[in-house]
Amino acid sequence: MHRHYSKLDHCLIQLDQGIRTIFNRPAEQRPNPAIDTPDTNISPSERKHSIGLMRVNHAGEISAQALYQAQALTARSAATRTSMKQAAEEENDHLAWCAQRLEELGGHISHLSSIWYLGSFAIGTLAGLAGDKWSLGFLAETEEQVVRHLEAHLENLPSEDHKSRKIVSQMRADESEHATMAVEIGAVALPKPIKKMMALFSKVMTKTAYWV
Repeated sequence: MHRHYSKLDHCLIQLDQGIRTIFNRPAEQRPNPAIDTPDTNISPSERKHSIGLMRVNHAGEISAQALYQAQALTARSAATRTSMKQAAEEENDHLAWCAQRLEELGGHISHLSSIWYLGSFAIGTLAGLAGDKWSLGFLAETEEQVVRHLEAHLENLPSEDHKSRKIVSQMRADESEHATMAVEIGAVALPKPIKKMMALFSKVMTKTAYWV
């Protein structure tokens, strides 16, 4: 029997997902792409750098969960809502993989995870309220910026940190698919000022999460 969820039900579901995202270690649906990759000895400075970069990636996935959960909540059409939920599920894999790698490296996730989540949820809500085509445009632009960010990480990660590099490579492939999906189902290009504001927010988060 199909259950009809009220707006309050959806809000409570999103609240539960938010709490799980911030405070729980998520369970991935797909296996970690680096599960069979042997770890290698890297220098203390290289390990510290890998930890910083993977913490940034984890913080980015916290933000992605918040964005897509908010956009799914405010979506006008069932198709857009489904697309947002599908993207969130795949991003949840990324969240789990980054958390696992940080633990292996002896690092910790960002202490500001709740701030990244709440800020991104607010932004995602505004994007969703603007309408589905703008929400999808926001998704596409977000993913395109993330792809460039991950490509930079692949250049900066220690060459011998094969496990982190495999995880980031798979994340980059998934993010690119999400951007393509958004365009195919109706995303519109965002104005340049909005793109610049998104890039500025991303820069603040990445610079901070690397250390905190």
